[in-house]
Amino acid sequence: MTEASVVRVGTRGSALAKRQTEIVLTGLRAAHPDITFTVQIITTKGDAIRDVPLATLAAGEDGIFTSALETALLTGNIDLAVHSLKDLPTRGTSGLIIGAIPERGNPADVLISRNDVSFDELPYGAIIGTGSPRRAAQLLRLRPDLIIRDLRGNVDTRIRKATESDDYDGAVLAAAGLERLGRLDEASEIFALDDVLPAPGQAALAVQCRDELAWRTLLATIHHAPTAVAVNAERDFLHQLGAGCSLPVAAYGIVTSETLRLHGRIITPNGEQAIDLIESFALAEAGEAGGLLAYKALTQGAAALLEGV
Repeated sequence: MTEASVVRVGTRGSALAKRQTEIVLTGLRAAHPDITFTVQIITTKGDAIRDVPLATLAAGEDGIFTSALETALLTGNIDLAVHSLKDLPTRGTSGLIIGAIPERGNPADVLISRNDVSFDELPYGAIIGTGSPRRAAQLLRLRPDLIIRDLRGNVDTRIRKATESDDYDGAVLAAAGLERLGRLDEASEIFALDDVLPAPGQAALAVQCRDELAWRTLLATIHHAPTAVAVNAERDFLHQLGAGCSLPVAAYGIVTSETLRLHGRIITPNGEQAIDLIESFALAEAGEAGGLLAYKALTQGAAALLEGV
């Protein structure tokens, strides 16, 4: 890579994906003013197929929102790819690495509701839209009376259906996405993390590149080590359970100056059974934290819960 070179950055075409890419590019342009960064929009399988529930589409197939970007990286059509980290399979792709994980956004989930009512104020039997089995299971754990209905689409589409359609009384979305789009004030309620634990890697971005020194060096300038420690532990918890994003598994890590606190949850789709684990690890053990927590979950019956799903 030479001065005044051009770096091609791939992303999905939604408003949120483009905004997240711009956040990454702001950091890169500040650190590398002599490099020109261009954006290339790539359509993924998850973007192209909109009439199938997300959990069904993702079942048995990793990377529905990322594999097209990875192919473009491997073929040299782009140089970097910006992902929502939670969309990336925990099993890496040969020849590619996550070169940077910038500082994480707000990991919470939020309720968007018709008439702007809180979660407790939703009517009995309210219909809540989400394509996430993790969200659905935790909502039912809190309120078994709810009816969960599949809801897909970009942020604007989901908000519009949640607030204007008779088919839904509300929907659950990620706080980070709304915040990045300047729409967090439309949330009726921000869920406490202990009530609705986020997906592993939620609110974090990942910049993927070919496994080459030049790209690793370029991306080191926007890498946020504490975020990486936390989300890597969350993703390892998911990986060691043998689960994927289509199953109701949640995890959230917090890094302090000395420790990593990791909270993991496996829950049945109806919310009736759950395994909750919270452990603290010295930072020197952080690389093994996800696996250790997963092992403890398995000893408490996590495999049976996941097999039931």
